[in-house]
Amino acid sequence: MHRTATGEPLPADTTGELLPAGTDRPARDEFLRPATDRPRPARGEPIHVLPAGPWRPVRDHLRAHGHAVVHTTWGEWLPAALTRPHLRRLLGRRDWARCRRITDPAVRYRFVASRLLMKYTAAAALATAPEGLDVSYRLGGRPYLRGFDQLDLSLTHTGDLMALGLSRDGRIGVDAEPADRTMRPDLLQGQICTPTEAAELARLPEDEQSEQTLRLWTLKEAYTKALGQGMRLRFTEFGFGLHTGRLLAPDGTPAARTEWTFSTHRILDRYLLSTARHDAGLDTAPDTSAHTMLDPGFAAVMTHFVPPPHDRPAPRRPG
Repeated sequence: MHRTATGEPLPADTTGELLPAGTDRPARDEFLRPATDRPRPARGEPIHVLPAGPWRPVRDHLRAHGHAVVHTTWGEWLPAALTRPHLRRLLGRRDWARCRRITDPAVRYRFVASRLLMKYTAAAALATAPEGLDVSYRLGGRPYLRGFDQLDLSLTHTGDLMALGLSRDGRIGVDAEPADRTMRPDLLQGQICTPTEAAELARLPEDEQSEQTLRLWTLKEAYTKALGQGMRLRFTEFGFGLHTGRLLAPDGTPAARTEWTFSTHRILDRYLLSTARHDAGLDTAPDTSAHTMLDPGFAAVMTHFVPPPHDRPAPRRPG
């Protein structure tokens, strides 16, 4: 019988081949441990996470700033995707069925890794166990947590990078691109730039034009994802100040006050990761634990996972 690194039997519902796992899933206490009065983390700084963590900074960021952004790579989560016990239960009915339909092993493992990242990160934010969370999807494929509508999610991936944004204050969108991707402003301006942006780009040295165009692209992708519009909102219908990062109308006038905030970070020395976040002005509690965000009855269901019917023994027939 195959076993995990901790000696647990590996059930038959785990997908793919088996690889030696250097680390197993984080201990349950890592998700349930409450946040304390630690120093406030840097605002908006993305957190590099592995299956074993660190997970405390996720709750710290949500507590201090109302949102958190995590990033990692497929390779760092591959052992967990291959050896995670009870994978079927963790993925849930929808994602397990989708996983089984993926025939390419590499694509299947990446799909599993991205769902583990969502479950582990949300579990850390809510101070609950990942098995008790149910990920569902809106029209267009945007993920959300059933029963936790106040916690907004946005997932992006490119190359070997995965990134996830969470917000308890409003909508959030994240987008990433390889930092060395070449962008031709002269060819793309008519598709992605407002007249104000095109004029600002034209004043830059040629080597900076490609870099700033790529930054604009990721910011616009993140913003449309936060709105839930995707490519339905033309990039020429809104813009950003190259130096201020503020949201602008096509004519260069401010399009928002302070309810929208935007940031771009270079991560892993090879990617640009942009975040768009909307503050809806909600009177949210700083504590994002499941028992705070849900009524006691629903919280009990979510945090004390009840196996689906096919995992429970059949009732005995009378007589």
